[in-house]
Order: sequence, then structure tokens, then C-alpha cells
Amino acid sequence: MAPHDLDPSERLLAERACERVILEFVRRLDLGDPSTVCDLFTPDGSWEWPHDSRRVEGREALRAYFGSRPADRLSRRICTNILVTVDSPDTATATTYFATYRVDGHTEGTFVTPRLPANIGHYEDTFRRVEGTWLLTTRTLHLAFGGPTERLAPVDRDA
Repeated sequence: MAPHDLDPSERLLAERACERVILEFVRRLDLGDPSTVCDLFTPDGSWEWPHDSRRVEGREALRAYFGSRPADRLSRRICTNILVTVDSPDTATATTYFATYRVDGHTEGTFVTPRLPANIGHYEDTFRRVEGTWLLTTRTLHLAFGGPTERLAPVDRDA
């Protein structure tokens, strides 16, 4: 079946399901349990950053990778321009632009002075529907702008 042969409502449902995976990915990293990001991937799924030849493949490796995020990291990812293309009833691709605001050394309950994003770029994703559920097969990170994660000075609560 060619992509143009898909029923328009089925295409729309598939696009929305893939968008939800993209948004759930960043929610889990920023507000949830980062190690559970692996559950959004197929069992053989992979995350890749070609710039430094970093590739993490398989759910257990993804769980360990995303779960190793520093406990004192504060981050917020802003995603936009999400464009999902349904290629078949069970496969899709997407491009998503993002900006990541991130600092390490954050103390719960304190505010961080606004700063520039640590990274700005886009993701190239592939999806596969497995038993009716859309999952990431690959996520490739492309950074246009990036820098190190700033470490905040310790908070003096007695001052």
C-alpha cells in the first residue's frame, strides 16, 4: 500500500500517535523517570548522535544511558516544527526541532536565572507500529548549536 493510499483518518491517527511519542520522550527526560525513555523504542531501537559517533542500541542499553543522567540536572526541552510523514500503515518518519535548557548542580526548590539554551538542533526519527502501538525505531540527534552543560554554584541556604 502506497502512503497516498492510506485512509486520511488513519494517517491522522498515526501522525498524532508519533507526535505523542516525541512529546512523551522529552517529558520523561525533563519531568519523569529518564530511564523509562527506553520503553518508547522498539526492542531493537537506537538513539544516535553522529557528531561524536555515539550510538546506543537496544532497550537495556537505552535504559542505562538515559538513566545515567545526573540526579542534580534540571532541564527543559522545547520541541516545535514536528513533521510526521506516514510511509505505510506501520512505518513513519519525523523531523522535530528542539531547544534544550539545562544546568547541573540544581537544588530542588530553587529558581535558576534564565539563560541561553545549551543545545539547539533537530531530531530525525523513524517509527514502527508494533502490535498497534507506535514506537521509535531510531532517533538521530543533529545539533546546530551546542555547548557544555553549565554547573551551578552550590546554594548557601544559611545566607
